[in-house]
Amino acid sequence: MSLNLERILYTSRARGNADSLLMQVDILATSQRNNARDDLTGALLIHDGRFLQVLEGAAQDLDRLMTRLAGDPRHDEVVVIERKPIPARGFSGWAMASVRVTPALEETLRATVDGAGAPQQTVERMQDAVLAQAA
Repeated sequence: MSLNLERILYTSRARGNADSLLMQVDILATSQRNNARDDLTGALLIHDGRFLQVLEGAAQDLDRLMTRLAGDPRHDEVVVIERKPIPARGFSGWAMASVRVTPALEETLRATVDGAGAPQQTVERMQDAVLAQAA
């Protein structure tokens, strides 16, 4: 396990119908497989044609993922909202959790995409949603 963990919070616009169950299943399955292989953890929220994703892991693994993402035909307008070192994983055990959109998370997503959301609050709300869904 890497002692130099980082976290990335990014948003992107979907190419195609992101609300399609088939696209969501494909993205989640691919993310879970790749992230487990690369020791990355995180969560993905898909809503209204947008992706909001938080990922954590070693810097070089996050770099490789972001390079793959730039060439992924399902994503457009990838914007890194925050990248920073973290002392510990917040999504340990989740190669890629899917976050169900609630009204509060929809508001958080919109604020984050518009640049008005606080990244730490966004991550915390996503963590809370993952834990609530797992309970």
